[in-house]
Amino acid sequence: MARKSILAFAAVGLLAAAGMVATALALGRFDGRLDPVLDALKGADAPDPGPLPALKLVDAFPKLRFDLPLWFGHDGTGSGWLYVVEQDGRIWRFRPEAETKELFLDLSTVVPERRRRHNEEGLLALAFHPKFKENRHFYVNYSQLKGTRPRRGVLSRFTASKDGQPTDPATEKVILEVEQPWGNHNGCSLNFGADGFLYASFGDGGAANDPHNHSQNLATLLGTVLRLDIDREENGKPYAVPRDNPFVGKDGARPEIWAYGLRNIWRMAFDAETGLLWGGDVGQNAFEEIDIIVKGGNYGWNRREGFAPFQNGEKAADMIDPVVDYPRDKGISVTGGVVYRGKVMEKLRGVYLYADYGSGRLWGVEYDHQEKKVKQHELLLHVRNAAISSFGEDPAGEVYVCGHHSGRIWRLEAEK
Repeated sequence: MARKSILAFAAVGLLAAAGMVATALALGRFDGRLDPVLDALKGADAPDPGPLPALKLVDAFPKLRFDLPLWFGHDGTGSGWLYVVEQDGRIWRFRPEAETKELFLDLSTVVPERRRRHNEEGLLALAFHPKFKENRHFYVNYSQLKGTRPRRGVLSRFTASKDGQPTDPATEKVILEVEQPWGNHNGCSLNFGADGFLYASFGDGGAANDPHNHSQNLATLLGTVLRLDIDREENGKPYAVPRDNPFVGKDGARPEIWAYGLRNIWRMAFDAETGLLWGGDVGQNAFEEIDIIVKGGNYGWNRREGFAPFQNGEKAADMIDPVVDYPRDKGISVTGGVVYRGKVMEKLRGVYLYADYGSGRLWGVEYDHQEKKVKQHELLLHVRNAAISSFGEDPAGEVYVCGHHSGRIWRLEAEK
């Protein structure tokens, strides 16, 4: 049977159950007491016949295991190094054929022991400077509780050593700190665009319902995607604001903001061919969504969730609908993915791949960026307890996913 667009509402019982655990499961380990709820969400569906190929997970590096991995990628230099970020504060690097890994950066004494209470905190994002080969600069985002200041997300630059030794934490240069009222909704991605600027996402600050209306408030950096020039400094800050940012010069608005109205973006990625910025925005009670992030875009939270009203909110004229959404009987926490531009899986070229952390489902979206419409939205994979926390690519554009619980890095391959 042909695949259909995933837009139907979940059953009332599943909605209630999912609502109770959505925040708790956004990034952390599953609690055994919640297994019955998650089993119901996972269901028994499998990939259907369709134009896009069904996929499978292959253990890409059988000799290596990681503790709570949530980022995989390369440094863009052609060095051959691959990198994995662990949520508790370590970054490892290794060669594809290696049987051992090398410590690249250790912030495990800096990030909070988030598993004691808040499982969305830790070392969350990594991006290498486009000129990393020359300047050795890379950027991370991590949670911080220490000191006299409130809970916050920290965006920092580090400088990698040239002698193969682990990065010295003393090379840290703090670029930006964003206060986080609560321990959840810390979702952050860091991505350099083709323009050389750094794009950074921040959640709405936590709790539920966005109680302080951060996401619709341009005076705060919460619930936004930022665009920063980290190669210049101005106005006493360790970064500059690109002059063509959409809210530069607007009274009461932070000029760093590129887009807003977002709840908790978990993973963004640029399409290397079209330049489109894709993001997965974690929902609350009913829908998870995939957005294309554009200049000045308002994505509707906390008046909209997916295509639907949230708490009777009305859709303003400037609010942008998602590309696709899916209901709570299909998943509980979206993991934004990547547009496949590799060579091995020919039928997937140009297809955006994303997953649900809780249900183990993985979908493909074929999108016509000129017509701005979805051509295909298909379930390509369903693996129980996969806990896909992040997507990544190797230098050839082949796609990998992080198994948060298993510690594995899987490569996506087409079923024969």
